[in-house]
Amino acid sequence: MMLDTLLIGFAPAGPWDSESFTLGVIGLTGMVLLYVAWYRMTFKRKGLVPWLDLWEDPPGSSRKILVAGVATIALAWVSGNPMQEHMPDPAGLILMLLGLLMIWICGRTRLARLGKSSSLASLQLPWHGCRAIRCRSICRTQQA
Repeated sequence: MMLDTLLIGFAPAGPWDSESFTLGVIGLTGMVLLYVAWYRMTFKRKGLVPWLDLWEDPPGSSRKILVAGVATIALAWVSGNPMQEHMPDPAGLILMLLGLLMIWICGRTRLARLGKSSSLASLQLPWHGCRAIRCRSICRTQQA
């Protein structure tokens, strides 16, 4: 999918009658599948959200994420300005979104570390230590 989007550029018109939109949908689908594969290889479990208690070194990882976020924002500027003729129109916008999300995750990690406890227990979600949305009902029954 990524190869088709970046090099080949073949896509049917689709129901919206736009080949470029179909190519963008194929590219975004490829990015999502690439992220899911990375998550499963890195954390050895199914899921999409890398909870902080899964990180081996939150301070070091947050620095790496900050650098990657700033680099992604710089790449968004380059793809939206000097390279605009060679890149798809929304490329800069999507890269900017990804870079800002990386910086937000870094800030969230650093703010969580400034909390009352330095242990990773303080980095859990607010609903009584559950780490997934599906656990809310379990937490409510344990609380009662």
